[in-house]
Amino acid sequence: RQMCIRDRYYLLKAVGLLPAWFLYYPLAGVCYLLLYYLFRYRLQVTRENLQNAFPEKSREELRRIERRFYRHLAEVFIDTIDLTSISRRQLRRRMMIKDEAVHRKEVEGKDWIAGMSHYGSWEYFIAYALGDGEGRETIGVYKTLHNRVMDMLYRSIRSRMGMEPVPMSVILRHVVRDRQQGIRMGIGLIADQAPPWFHRDYWYDFLGQPTSFYDGLENMALRFGMPVYFVHIDKIRRAHYTARFELIYDGQERVAPHEITKRYAAKLEAMIRQRPELWLWSHRRWKHKPTPEELEKQREEECPR
Repeated sequence: RQMCIRDRYYLLKAVGLLPAWFLYYPLAGVCYLLLYYLFRYRLQVTRENLQNAFPEKSREELRRIERRFYRHLAEVFIDTIDLTSISRRQLRRRMMIKDEAVHRKEVEGKDWIAGMSHYGSWEYFIAYALGDGEGRETIGVYKTLHNRVMDMLYRSIRSRMGMEPVPMSVILRHVVRDRQQGIRMGIGLIADQAPPWFHRDYWYDFLGQPTSFYDGLENMALRFGMPVYFVHIDKIRRAHYTARFELIYDGQERVAPHEITKRYAAKLEAMIRQRPELWLWSHRRWKHKPTPEELEKQREEECPR
């Protein structure tokens, strides 16, 4: 079994050595046809999510977004494979970070959090680690995948450009250790996943639906006094993106509970509404919904009579 996993892992890496024109045109096109027309990968989940998020859109508009999403998803898969062999110079051209020098000056001498999402090509964030100097590291927090081949692939991709991949389960211990050693860090944290039941203690208004979010981003920011920057992503063309950082919490402001996550969710929704095809609609984001009693209790707690 271990040999089979390793063989598939190296096969994906070998595919990454193919020329970019072949990966992003013939191969990405074939992936799109397989995902959308043959396997219909999570198509029902995608359609339900789009319909619930955009009830004002016509069926034709939703189908157009749907097709664009699956084309983009195929390209994200190719992005991931291409990252196994891409050079640092090529990656810099693929992910342009706007006002990077200004941002690095702002966080100099600080630990900080990048509030990321499954939008655009999120693995390209490893480009930020290329500019790290001595005594500073960029951490990519990740949830261990059940698919061991893809888990190995993602860890390999993140570490080869200098990013430190750290499992979600041990991130707090890692942060404490780095701070004790005087290492400054930027933490890339994808915060738009659906949390497990024991993290669903608050419901946010997101894309017109009650939605739960992981509270790790907010808890870490408050516990360690870390500024939080929302990461705006835009897709310029195939395999080419821009990133921009926007401060949503300065690490010192006194905020009400859930306020930082509310700001993150509001920025994410605005970005999604601009180009909805770039978000990961195939994720079962609203698998769990609150009961009317839970929502009523939350409203009473927020607005006591």
